[in-house]
Parts: sequence; C-alpha cells; structure tokens
Amino acid sequence: MIRLPRIKPFYSTRLGAAYLGDALDVMRGIPDASVSLIVTSPPFPLTFQKKKPYEAVGIDRYVDWFLGFGDQFQRVLRDDGSLVIDIGGVWNKGTPTRSLYQHHLLLGLCEKVGFHFAQDFYWYNPGALPAPAEWVNVRRIRVKAAVNLVWWLSKTSWPKANNRNVLREYSADMVRLLKRGYRAKARPSGHSITSKFNKDQGGAIPPNLLEFGNNDSNGGYLRKCAERDYPVHPARFPRALPDFFIRLCTDTRDLVLDPFAGSNVTGHAAELLGRRWVAIEVIKDYLEGSRFRFDKTR
Repeated sequence: MIRLPRIKPFYSTRLGAAYLGDALDVMRGIPDASVSLIVTSPPFPLTFQKKKPYEAVGIDRYVDWFLGFGDQFQRVLRDDGSLVIDIGGVWNKGTPTRSLYQHHLLLGLCEKVGFHFAQDFYWYNPGALPAPAEWVNVRRIRVKAAVNLVWWLSKTSWPKANNRNVLREYSADMVRLLKRGYRAKARPSGHSITSKFNKDQGGAIPPNLLEFGNNDSNGGYLRKCAERDYPVHPARFPRALPDFFIRLCTDTRDLVLDPFAGSNVTGHAAELLGRRWVAIEVIKDYLEGSRFRFDKTR
C-alpha cells in the first residue's frame, strides 16, 4: 500500500488507499514517476450542468477544467505509464446534435499537455436506456446513445502494454479451424494469411470495441448502501472496464490511480488483480459507500 505524506487516508486496504479531497491537492503528495496507470471516469459536463453534487463547471469550460489536471498527470506517471479516460458524450442544449467536447479534450491533452494518443476504444453498454427522451422517444429522430469514448493516452510513445493479458476465448469457428488446419493463401481482401495463422496463441486478440453491461442492481455495493442509507453514485462504470486496462497496461504490484474515484470501482478492480492503488474522491458520502466494495478483500 502507498501512503501519501501529510495526508491521512479515508480508508485503506492491503494494497491501496482512498483519499477524500480535491484531486489536484491530493496528487501533489504522490511521488514523481510512481504511477503506471491512471484510469478514470471523470464527471461529465451533463453532471456539471445539473450542479449536483459536483462543482458547477459548464460544458463551455469543461475542457480547460480537465486540462488543469494535465501537469500532475504527467508528473506522477512513469515514462511507460498510461492515462485511460472513459468520457461520455452529451447533447447540445435544445438541439438534436452532439457536443464535440470529447474530441477537443483529446486534442488538448495531446497538443497542450504533451500526451501521446495510443488508441481509441469504444465501450458499448447494451443495457443503455434510450435517451435523450425528446429526440429518441418522443420525436423519434435519433437512436439511443449506447457507446462511450475511451481515450488511451500515454506519457511517451511506448507505454507498457501486453495484449496477451486480455486475450478472449476463441470463437467456435476458430477452434474448428485450429483442429482442422488452415492452408496458407491470399484472402479476397488481398491479405496473405500464412501458416502462422494456424497456431494456437491461447486466445483471440480483443478489438477496441468493449462490450460490458452495467447492470449491478443486485450487487453488494448497492445493497449495503441502501441498508445504511448512503447515496449511490449515479454514474458508475462496470468493473470490467478498468479491469481490462489494468491487465493490459500494468503488472502485479504496479500503482494504479483514479483521481475521480466515485464509488472506487477502479480501486476494487486493482485490488482484485494484485495491483497497488490510490483513489481520490471529493464527495465524502460516495467514498464512505465505496468501503463496501472491499468487505471481502481487506
């Protein structure tokens, strides 16, 4: 576990510690070049427009607000470290058009802060509700938005990564092909498939489209928050998302940081995978409820 100087953890586990406070203030206590992966889902502009429970930063200021964390992200990351951001889209007020803020944020992080763009990912949530109601349900002029952009950025051009750690089971067709054998030949697309294609690599390389459901209605976190009358964080991402990037971009005992931890899904995923972690959250009630994720791991 990592402990920050002059700051007492809100709670800690065998491998990590959660801190209550503003991320900029807390991150100043993290040593230089000590973090292998920052993976986070920051408050989206839609949350800010509602002005609860986070500070009211509107979409017109959002990119500059987020870029304000960039220097600290760069400082704490190792040279082979990565920054992964789950960043949902929002609709422009009063019109059935989408904001480009996610793309402006990506450009700002690369061109102003100095990050490198490793790869774009797309998180598809098959259980997403049809929204916004005005355009999708009432006027029927748009379809539901069920995909979040996930930016994978890196401090240098060569971040630590190994896709062998995130292999998926082969499809039934691929299993049959491996058993039957494959004759090297050119595909209709013009690509030449060699005999190496016939080798069992232990699984299929996943695409950059990540399909994870986000229905946790029966989970221990929700149940225990309800029992103790704690507010449930309204915008939790599924544990499978940080789990994927922690396995892809880190090794055992590496340090993972979530500066906008919410209910600390990232810290829980890191703990289960044997990584050290630091979580930072500014809302006390959310951090209090996040303790329940670790009831069986502490």
